[in-house]
Amino acid sequence: MATTTLRALALAAALLPVLAVAESLSFDQALRLAAQRSEAARAGRAGALSAAESAHAAGQLPDPMLRAGVENMPISGADGFSSRDSMTMKRIGIGQEWISADKRAARGSAARVMAERESVQTSIAESEARLQVALAYLDAWYADAALKLTSQTEHHLHEELEASRARLASATGGSAEVLKLTSAKGMAADDSEEARQQQAAALVGLQRWVGFLPDAVTSAPTFSVPTEQDYLARHPALAALQRDVEVARHNAAVAATERTPNWAWEVSYGQRAGYPDMLTIGVSIPLQVAPSQRQDRETAAKLALVDKAEAELAEAARAAAADYRTMAGDAGRLQQRIERYRISVVTLAQQRAAAALAAYRSNRDSLTTLFDARHMEVEAQRKLLSLQRDLSRVQAQLALRPLAQGGAQ
Repeated sequence: MATTTLRALALAAALLPVLAVAESLSFDQALRLAAQRSEAARAGRAGALSAAESAHAAGQLPDPMLRAGVENMPISGADGFSSRDSMTMKRIGIGQEWISADKRAARGSAARVMAERESVQTSIAESEARLQVALAYLDAWYADAALKLTSQTEHHLHEELEASRARLASATGGSAEVLKLTSAKGMAADDSEEARQQQAAALVGLQRWVGFLPDAVTSAPTFSVPTEQDYLARHPALAALQRDVEVARHNAAVAATERTPNWAWEVSYGQRAGYPDMLTIGVSIPLQVAPSQRQDRETAAKLALVDKAEAELAEAARAAAADYRTMAGDAGRLQQRIERYRISVVTLAQQRAAAALAAYRSNRDSLTTLFDARHMEVEAQRKLLSLQRDLSRVQAQLALRPLAQGGAQ
């Protein structure tokens, strides 16, 4: 008995993670899990860390150079390959390239802007993950709602088919009625299987972002649509291109500092056998003999990249504004279509179904008329559900494509 109990406890412990995973998923949970599990966001964070470390190193002086050697060693004659000659000297010294504080500040600033660009890439990846999981969540929720409608049709047809068979048995109904309802029931069952297939596919698509296969999603999310100004201010492509412009500007500033050359100094100590030791002090100064052909052209090249980045940003801003207006227009038209369809089609279909049910119960109408009315009501509900799904997807793109507050800073 004790062994059996222990095995049961072990099995329960093994199944506990599975049971914990098999649960409903809320929209907020889906957004949080998608952002946490995004490998693109992890790559962005790693890139930002790398750029931050590089930024710290960019403002430092180069490492000093240790130099050691033997000078003026004869290679022939009686003193060949010896240090007895008066000109032969063992030398050791240290040298340093000196970069001005302005240059180092410009390089450090450019590196920091690069780090900021990488940080924005992290926010962009998280924003994309939230958008994609939102779309997958909507697909799962509306697939479940569509399955409920097809299941409702199956239930109605089951009731109507049983009533039709009873009428046939009592000779008050005909076989054509039974055959029509039987065929309709088979079609409804196939519609339900198709809906289940779509629901299963939607849940698998959701699993790709949240890491487990939920039993169901809790409720359809609502979205707060931003203004065009706010949408453009936090648009991921524009945020990335804005950082590209800043990087290009700082690189141009770094290139401009190269108009002033880097000096280098060196101190070395020389030792000679039987002769006085020597101390050497030197300074190296690059001679910019043609700055208009080298340094100035490098600066001009970097400035051209600034102009290129600004043009790309302006073009992307136009495209993003057009996308916003298109989606906002689609959302407005879909909202109007939904309201009109609900009033002019769905409500009338519900009233017709209610009237057909009342007429059937009072023996003033046939069972097939009731079926037709109910079928029309369900089809109207399905069309309304499709319009609502399209509206939710458009609103999700408007609300979640922009970076989270602070992500574009």
